[in-house]
Amino acid sequence: MIPFSLQKASSVGDAIAAATAGARYIAGGTTLVDLMREEVEQPDRLVDINALPLKRLQADGDDLVIGALVTMSACAAHPDVKRLQPVISEALLEGASPQLRNLATMGGNLLQRTRCPYFRMLDAGCNKRTPDSGCSAMDGYNGNHAVLGTSSHCLATHASDVAVALVALDATMQVLGPNGERTFPVEDLFRLPGTTPHLEHTLQPGELITAIRVPGGRDARRARYLKVRDRSSYEFAVVSAAALLDLENGVIREARIACGGVGTKPWRMRACEQALAGRPADRSSFELAARLSLAGAQARSGNKFKMELMPATIVRALELARDVS
Repeated sequence: MIPFSLQKASSVGDAIAAATAGARYIAGGTTLVDLMREEVEQPDRLVDINALPLKRLQADGDDLVIGALVTMSACAAHPDVKRLQPVISEALLEGASPQLRNLATMGGNLLQRTRCPYFRMLDAGCNKRTPDSGCSAMDGYNGNHAVLGTSSHCLATHASDVAVALVALDATMQVLGPNGERTFPVEDLFRLPGTTPHLEHTLQPGELITAIRVPGGRDARRARYLKVRDRSSYEFAVVSAAALLDLENGVIREARIACGGVGTKPWRMRACEQALAGRPADRSSFELAARLSLAGAQARSGNKFKMELMPATIVRALELARDVS
């Protein structure tokens, strides 16, 4: 591991000042420390933000407000999360291991970096790790890579489970930085790779995620998260889907769907949602809408199976959401 200095921030202002001057935020460290050990990331300054007052989780009417330093396990187990947005708890429990969930924070989970194997191979081409070095996944192993939002520079998928649920829920995030506070949709945090895959998010230098707000709604409880993976635990999604349905007399008033494991960021399926509005909540409607998920999808040699698995996963997630009692 490359030598580095560690500062413990005693206030939000101190943390932002340190980050603006070039330090990297660290909280649970479940991604960053691993990458530093492997010398994939080599920050020379870290600022520990665990003492900051960002660990509060509370209901605000039907909304949830989740502090950025709330751990994954604490969020998954919180009674207000289970009552108002159980799909968040479900998605969190599908991710990582209990030990990691006890350390990893909600803010850090959104910013975790890709699990593409070439990203961690220092002798492989990876434009995320080293700009303009190439992408070894293009003609190499790409079975778990993206089919949506890719470019000739990167095929890597985003790894978070709960980010998929938050995108489907129209969650917003609050960030604070040297230029003040701003709020924007969680969906807008993530960048497409384009020609600059090393630029993964839209945070400005020094900005700190402070909270995530999840709006309530009629469809909050009729929601499910389905994760398809190569083994039953401690594995990243091959394909996942968060599905929410607002039903009236068996007819879909509104649907919201987002997928993971298929896009270079959590992927909102708006065409599928629009196709479901006003239709009966049956398998025929679900299958018709799910086919629209393939619009713009481009498979490589190893991940062509996702072109069948993605719509099938959406259909099953919608059935599970419909059948929530």
